[in-house]
Amino acid sequence: MLERYRRIGHGFDYWLALVIFVLSVFGVIMIFSASAVVSYERFNSPYGYASKQAMALGIGLVAWFVMTMIDYRFWQKKATVFLVITIVLLLAVFLPGIGIERNGAHRWIDLGSFSLQPSELIKLFFLMYISAWLSKKGEKINDLNKGIIPFVIILLVVIFLIMKEPDMGTMSVIAVFSMAVFFVSGVAWHYLLIFMAGAIALFRVLIYAAPYRLQRLMVFLNPNQAQSGAGYHINQALLALGSGGLLGLGFGQSKQKYLFLPEAHTDSIFAIIGEELGFLRAALVILAFVFIAWRGLEIAKRAPDKFGQLVATGITVWFIWQAFVNIGAMLGLLPLTGVPLPFISYGGTSLVVSFAAAGILLNISKQTT
Repeated sequence: MLERYRRIGHGFDYWLALVIFVLSVFGVIMIFSASAVVSYERFNSPYGYASKQAMALGIGLVAWFVMTMIDYRFWQKKATVFLVITIVLLLAVFLPGIGIERNGAHRWIDLGSFSLQPSELIKLFFLMYISAWLSKKGEKINDLNKGIIPFVIILLVVIFLIMKEPDMGTMSVIAVFSMAVFFVSGVAWHYLLIFMAGAIALFRVLIYAAPYRLQRLMVFLNPNQAQSGAGYHINQALLALGSGGLLGLGFGQSKQKYLFLPEAHTDSIFAIIGEELGFLRAALVILAFVFIAWRGLEIAKRAPDKFGQLVATGITVWFIWQAFVNIGAMLGLLPLTGVPLPFISYGGTSLVVSFAAAGILLNISKQTT
């Protein structure tokens, strides 16, 4: 039976495409429910955020289709262009009249009627760059001066610019998929262990460098001590999940979306899913991401060349790590980081870029051996 499903991955992976499409449609439906109250408050209509997400879904499907049709090797030739775009976008958010500041964060670019979040684009652009760069290195990846140090310098530059926004959630996603791609590229174990130790040390420094991050960590360690202050968000999320029980309160019946749970339609949407649909159906969302992980890693394993293998690995780890961090935070297993749930959370840039990445992954699946 297992071998039968493995054979499905040879050629275009329709099962993976179906699961991603279903997740995204489900996301629009849940955004409608989770955002109804806040949407009415802002747009005088319960459909405000859901309609915007539906438009992003349409654009994302176009991007998805285009990416499935373009041979993934084409992007390997544009590696330097991707790096330049990455740096320019990271700097653009700080430019007056272009960048938008919200609550002290510089994460958006003003495009008139809508805003662009470059940090989402950077995930894809930087992944394509390092995959192309590492695939060319071959055995030289283990050369300290030609492989290890240049890779670390490039990664640290991007991390520095992202943390200037600041956006630790995006930084963690980029760090994790970079580590995965670095490992798959053939780096020696001792270098990988040093890389991991350095990443842990960096995370520790960043947490202690900002009081609000340290406060989130303290709340994570003991959420009951700050139920009305810093721990309010996580306690409301846990209350939503707990009140949903096995079968949920019913679609549209959430109590927490009445301005109790912060970011109900964005970062906290999994808590609303659990509250309205219950544990059993919320577990299906987790299983969907497990399926994406399986299919994505199968595609990476059977990719026809090193570049395809690295890109497929990076995209898969990106989706799964982001889902793990988002769901883990809602369950109280990880500190809150503000990472959206792929294909489900509200966010037009995130959805379109995720579809583009999925399209590239599916193009690789068409050419698996």
